[in-house]
Amino acid sequence: MLLTRVDLDAPDLDTARTLCGALEELLEPVPEAVTVFEAGPPAQRVSAYFTASPEAAAVRRLIEACLGQARAQGVLDSLSIAVVPDENWVAISQAALPPVVAGRFTIHGSHDRHRVPHGPNSIEIDAGEAFGTAHHATTLGCLEAIDELTRRKTYGRVLDLGCGSGVLAIAAARVLPRAHVVASDIDPQATVVAAVNVRQNGIGAGRLQVVTANSLAHPALRSGRFDLIIANILANPLIALANGLARIAPRRSRIVLSGLLVAQAPEVLAAYRAAGFSLLRHRRIAGWSTLTLLRR
Repeated sequence: MLLTRVDLDAPDLDTARTLCGALEELLEPVPEAVTVFEAGPPAQRVSAYFTASPEAAAVRRLIEACLGQARAQGVLDSLSIAVVPDENWVAISQAALPPVVAGRFTIHGSHDRHRVPHGPNSIEIDAGEAFGTAHHATTLGCLEAIDELTRRKTYGRVLDLGCGSGVLAIAAARVLPRAHVVASDIDPQATVVAAVNVRQNGIGAGRLQVVTANSLAHPALRSGRFDLIIANILANPLIALANGLARIAPRRSRIVLSGLLVAQAPEVLAAYRAAGFSLLRHRRIAGWSTLTLLRR
């Protein structure tokens, strides 16, 4: 099997995070894997692997939209699109991803299992067929928000909407040992991966329920009143979900929204203010936003 590999050189790690997020979330076709390698500090080489080749013009438009024309020019000068043999992209992705520290949490792959101190907030997540290893700026922002919120307050019912690999649900379960956590995703492959990660990280199924749900009408979501909700998806779906999430979020609950570019944050925030939320904090990491909101 042959793959198409898109290579881009970023001048620093923040720009590399922005590129990874753009390639993973905003480009069609969706890449099978995205890796980051150090290419002579501080430069970073971003490589994305595709089973169907993306159009070079589409890649260029995306990078210019995310970085702005001036910043994008140097990155686009390095753009390379080539057909390569299938080199076991899962293994390549895992080997390229060092541990990430986000607040109390350390997220690492199985290849770093013996190098990372074991503890209640060490979470093992391998790169694979579901989104979420904490190297993406939006996942990092959500982990930092969970860390901050749970230092100040305890929560009894938590929803991770669009859970991907399950890393955010696992993090919440680790720091809220008495909470009931629901992790949901529209993609059945993601929930299979999430359930495996939940078991591998020692979280009991009675405390963390993983469900495949294509709407908030799923019984596990509809019947809940969640005092902490994390939704790391995309801007347009977040806007569409504002009123629905307000219905399952009681007064004084917190909600963390991510998967949106900084430029998209005002529109998302406006939708949630209209639905009865107020802004507590706006994190900006590598061009991506994470919003922490309070249900009024």
